[in-house]
Amino acid sequence: MSTDRATDFYRENGYWLHKKPLFSEDQFARLSALFEDLLAQQEAGRRADQLDVPHFNCPALFEFLLAEQVLDLVEPFIGPDIGLWSSHFICKEPQIGRATPWHEDSAYWNGRMDRMDQIITVWLAIDPSTRANGCMRVLPGTHVNGFSQYEEVDRAHNTFPRQIIAEERDNTKAVYFELEPNECSLHDARIIHGAAANSSSLRRCGYTMRYFSLTSKVIAERNETHRVWHCRGKNVAGNKLAERPAF
Repeated sequence: MSTDRATDFYRENGYWLHKKPLFSEDQFARLSALFEDLLAQQEAGRRADQLDVPHFNCPALFEFLLAEQVLDLVEPFIGPDIGLWSSHFICKEPQIGRATPWHEDSAYWNGRMDRMDQIITVWLAIDPSTRANGCMRVLPGTHVNGFSQYEEVDRAHNTFPRQIIAEERDNTKAVYFELEPNECSLHDARIIHGAAANSSSLRRCGYTMRYFSLTSKVIAERNETHRVWHCRGKNVAGNKLAERPAF
């Protein structure tokens, strides 16, 4: 990709599509197998979309979270000092996969970091991600609008309990991120995004790998059970970082 073109587009629109394989075939096969194992180990009654921060208990995922090609992809957008904020397998089962209501990631992390403009998500397709099976969609340019107002939604049919009110979003401007397995998108934590329910016969799984600039300060008292890791560069803000696991 042209780095200047990508960063300029990202600053203006709040996202970038990386429509090429991120990992080697062997690496991607290992990651896919790890996901299938984690999914099979889910407690009875838990939905497939609830595999949040799996790296807390699965050190093997750090092979991918700390991979040079991922950090090389992220660095032009948030700079050379990179920390790992979180990760999440978001899997929508065929025909019953819940919708992801319109939201800003930053709204769920408000107060946990001193700024929200240096957090980026790499959304890696594990399965084909299409409009038919509920691919992610964003409202371009909304990353500069500040926090939106929310209303409650039915949790039985939505992955989150709240949604941005209709008056603060124009759904007609949505851009749909259709991706093949091992392709990815990148988006700013502040952009308004969501996904429709999966009413198709095909599963839709993505792995979100979330990073932040280590020039940002993680508020320790608001993250007592949440761990962050050093990925690359300097720990400029002096954050408390977890020890890297062996993998």
